[in-house]
Amino acid sequence: MKHRARSSKIKYQHGMIHGLRKFLEGELEPLDYVESIFPGEIKRTKGANPKLRVQFKYATETGAKLLAYGAAAVQEVFVVTKNVEALKSKLDTTVIHT
Repeated sequence: MKHRARSSKIKYQHGMIHGLRKFLEGELEPLDYVESIFPGEIKRTKGANPKLRVQFKYATETGAKLLAYGAAAVQEVFVVTKNVEALKSKLDTTVIHT
């Protein structure tokens, strides 16, 4: 697939907010039940939070939509998986250090 490293599940088409790439590569990509990860476009927000926060938004037909909040920005992340509940519980228990 275009914009994807050979051994990666992450599609690198868009830029990523600070700390998101490290989180995706370290926490979500190694999971067996995660098939692909598609970061979306970055949008500006009014608030400024220096720490990265990744939140489960809702289940989709092919997996889940996540929102990653960073310093004055939010980014959608779509995860293709067949085990949405496992992904949701993983995000609930993961502490993000940036």
